Amino acid sequence: MIPVISIVGRSDSGKTTYLEKVIRELKTRGYRVATVKHDVHGFEMDQPGKDTWRHAQAGADVVCISSTEKMAMIKKVGQELALDDVLAYITDVDIVFTEGYKQERKQKIEIYRKAVCDTPLCPKSDLLAIATDTHLYDDIPQFSLDDAGELALFLEAAILKPNQ
Repeated sequence: MIPVISIVGRSDSGKTTYLEKVIRELKTRGYRVATVKHDVHGFEMDQPGKDTWRHAQAGADVVCISSTEKMAMIKKVGQELALDDVLAYITDVDIVFTEGYKQERKQKIEIYRKAVCDTPLCPKSDLLAIATDTHLYDDIPQFSLDDAGELALFLEAAILKPNQ
C-alpha cells in the first residue's frame, strides 16, 4: 500500500511552499511522488502559479486535485470524492502527499507558524510530525520550516524504508 501523508495547517501557514520543498527533496533521492490537493471552492487545473501547477513544477509524478465540483487527473464528478476514492486512481508512486484533508484519518504533518495563529490546528495525537518556527512539543518530531531535508530523511526512515 502506498503511504499517504497529509500536510495540514491553517490558511497562510505555508503548506504549499513547504510541500514543494519536501517534493524536491524526495525527488533528488529518487522517489516517485504524488500529490492530492483538497479544494473546497472549485478549481481550474494547471493554472500557472496555482498549487497544482506548483506541485508539478516541483517534480510530482502525479498531481491530483479534488473539490466539491470536480476531481482532476481530470475527471468531472457530481460531488466531492472521498480521499480514498481519489487515492485509488494513483499508482506507481512511492508516497502520496495530500494538502488539506485535515479531517481524514491519515498520518499528518502540520505546518505551524507562530505569526499565523496561537495554537496548532491538530491535537498532538493526530501528528506524525510538525514543521514549525518555534518549539512546541518534546514528544513529536519537529522540523524547521526553512529546510525540508531533515523531514525527507525522517520520512525515509519512518515511512519509506522503515526496516532498513
